[in-house]
Amino acid sequence: MPDPRAVAVNVAANTNDPGFRGPVYPDGSFAYVPIPESAATLPRERFAVDEPLPTYADLDLPFALPSELREVPVHADPEFPGVHGRERASYGDPHGVKAGRIAGLGPGDWLCFYATLSLRPRDWRGPGEERVGDAGADDRGGEWLRERGVAVDDDLPSEWGAFLFAGIRVKQAVSADGGGVVERAAAAEAAPTNAHLKRDPFDARVVVAGDGDASGLFDRVVPLSAPEAGTAANPIVTALSSDSGKGPWWRRPMAFDEAATARLLSRIERE
Repeated sequence: MPDPRAVAVNVAANTNDPGFRGPVYPDGSFAYVPIPESAATLPRERFAVDEPLPTYADLDLPFALPSELREVPVHADPEFPGVHGRERASYGDPHGVKAGRIAGLGPGDWLCFYATLSLRPRDWRGPGEERVGDAGADDRGGEWLRERGVAVDDDLPSEWGAFLFAGIRVKQAVSADGGGVVERAAAAEAAPTNAHLKRDPFDARVVVAGDGDASGLFDRVVPLSAPEAGTAANPIVTALSSDSGKGPWWRRPMAFDEAATARLLSRIERE
């Protein structure tokens, strides 16, 4: 078999949806926060599996959420076994640029996920903490922490950055000829619990089913941003990936050839 390749795509909570980034802590540990479900969904009896549409209240998070978010449905995509109550590894994508990259992956290849995360104290209470008299608490970054003697890993940007945080080892990538929407039945057979199968209409242009034993969250983030600034790409982006690291690179899909994937996996295994 040929050596594996990889694609990395941006997912998870951000300052647009639901209004805050997930946290990365001074030691590089983190929390994965999915985005809200923005699309219309099927009635539960028409889901591919008998399970509810999860809300933010259902997530296993180490901090508190504002009360107005707790009953908001989440788009639990990507999903990983043992994370936020999920049992499978899958991902679906409706966007042509990302889906086109992902559709080229085969069994044994890697679909990796990165997110923009904000540096937070280990005891961060959540995105609503400033509402309870702790003004400015959400602005605490690396400089604030270091001034107070907190050890912050040197490779973490001072405020926010882009970080690889999880991966799916691909078992199957289902796509449609011509880049159109995948047939719902084909997607349901490959990845029955994927969040896009709850949408009405179904909209994924690619659906990935992963090896549940090999897929999941990393123990520690792998920075894609340089330590000096979140907007500055580090060599994983500029030297290993298909991206130039210019402009808003932290929003774009990145492809890695066989040699670059071997180096990337070696870096992930060290974290």
